[in-house]
Amino acid sequence: MMPGRSLPRPRGELSAAVVELLTRTPGSAVPEAAGLDPYSEDLLLTLHTCYELHYQGFAGVDENWEWDPGLLRVRRDLENTLLTALHADVPGGDDVEGELDRLLEPTSDTDGIAGFLAERGTADHLREYFVHRSIYHHIEADPYAWVIPRLRGQVKASLVAVEFDEFGGGRGERVHAQLFADLLAGADLEPGYLHYLDTVPAPMLALVDMMSLFGLHRGLRGALIGHFATAEITSSPASRRLAELARTLLPHPACAHFYAEHVEADAVHEQVMRRDVIAGLLDAEPGSAASIVFGIQATNLLEDRFADHVLKCWNEDRASLREPLSAPAEPV
Repeated sequence: MMPGRSLPRPRGELSAAVVELLTRTPGSAVPEAAGLDPYSEDLLLTLHTCYELHYQGFAGVDENWEWDPGLLRVRRDLENTLLTALHADVPGGDDVEGELDRLLEPTSDTDGIAGFLAERGTADHLREYFVHRSIYHHIEADPYAWVIPRLRGQVKASLVAVEFDEFGGGRGERVHAQLFADLLAGADLEPGYLHYLDTVPAPMLALVDMMSLFGLHRGLRGALIGHFATAEITSSPASRRLAELARTLLPHPACAHFYAEHVEADAVHEQVMRRDVIAGLLDAEPGSAASIVFGIQATNLLEDRFADHVLKCWNEDRASLREPLSAPAEPV
């Protein structure tokens, strides 16, 4: 048995059935998984629950569920539903350089979540944003580790170099997931692993599920690298703005430190991912171009859906989470 967090609260019939299933013995009959909206709370939470068995697992859940054939069939059906939707919702193509160039196009300082926070954001808005991102940053670099044995030569070496930085350069206190846990604590939020899973709505679940989906399938290695490159290329300018906002809105230095750490590191990672990893993969596997493009476009699609959800809620003066956050504790 793993000592992980408790099973999540269900968000529909399928997630309820799978959560209940995981309290039983592996090999028990599994539910049918058909006819669900690919972006629904129910499908995305069920998929996240299946994927978590490959990460830290759940308290009281038999570890043999990770490779249970029946549950893997459920996961496969959900993955196919999500993949079909993602392919339908992006333009596709094989112009990798064009997609990478578009990632570098400057954006207005008034655009997006950072623009809202800069113009009229409060500490509570920023804390909400941290909660959304917590389920992403708790596994920030983990899905990319699955692609390492699927690469060769300089492509593998360069990707591992980026991962080495993500994992703190050999120092546990500098692992980026730990730095985000420190940020959460500094913002008077709970830093525990996936503590806010029940609070985070579907748009961020979709992004995290996509990372796990790409990582677990060798045939999607190009898409995973496209996603990884997108995250690294867009991270440095976004992190600079978020570091400034954190210094303004929240007093604890850990809130800004997480983003400040990413400004210089990800500017270097951007070049490594583009020149060594992607270019090297295209040289070795020219047919991977369409998959890389898909990974870039799917990442942008889901990031945009997430931002649209958050901004719609904030512009309507309501919480963007499934339940409101408690106010931070008053200093003694």
